[in-house]
Amino acid sequence: MSFRPMFQRRAVAPVAATLLAGGVALYPRRTAFAEAPHDLHKKPIYDDFPTEKTPAPPSLPSPPSASQPSSPTPTDILTSQVREARLFLYKNCLAAENNFNDFLSRVLRIENAFTDTVASLKPSPESGEQLMPGGIYVIVSAMAGSIVSRNRGVILRATTPLAFGTVAAWSLLPVTMRNVSDLIWEYEKRVPAVAEQHLKIRETAENTWHTALAHSAMTRARFEEKIGDARKKLEEFVSKGL
Repeated sequence: MSFRPMFQRRAVAPVAATLLAGGVALYPRRTAFAEAPHDLHKKPIYDDFPTEKTPAPPSLPSPPSASQPSSPTPTDILTSQVREARLFLYKNCLAAENNFNDFLSRVLRIENAFTDTVASLKPSPESGEQLMPGGIYVIVSAMAGSIVSRNRGVILRATTPLAFGTVAAWSLLPVTMRNVSDLIWEYEKRVPAVAEQHLKIRETAENTWHTALAHSAMTRARFEEKIGDARKKLEEFVSKGL
């Protein structure tokens, strides 16, 4: 029991030493003056004269550095090749599309020209000409010509049905045949040699036809004259006999 105060003193001593060391460490070290001025920075006694600054020498322009050409990278090469391929493909596709459109336009023009041509061959309603019975009669006439010339030569068998059909067509369908002849003449005028030959053949045929008509008229007149003379002689003979 006599050692208890000694142990208590030894326990309090370290605590007091720790508090003392902390107070010394936290105590401010700046000295406080009783009548210290608020502004510690004093103004100088002598005025500062401005020092003249020497102008800096003008800086010379640096010579332009020669830029060295850089070689294209693989990406640039690939980009240019892809661009050229796209342009080539676009041009070819555009050319193909234009050619296809031109082809369709030509087909439509040909179709319209064909329909207009067929419509122009049809006789007008004012003429009163009908194609259906007249066409059948023309076909029958051509067949009759082939029957007539079946035992003849090759030339006659080829030309006789055509001649019979042409004559029947001009007789039964004059307006339609006139339209057909005008159409054939329009196509023949595109070839001058064929047109001239056609004109010569037509002129020869017309002259032959007119000559045949004149000869037939003369023959008919002579025949009628002979018949008249024979009738007169017969009348005279009858009158004498009576």
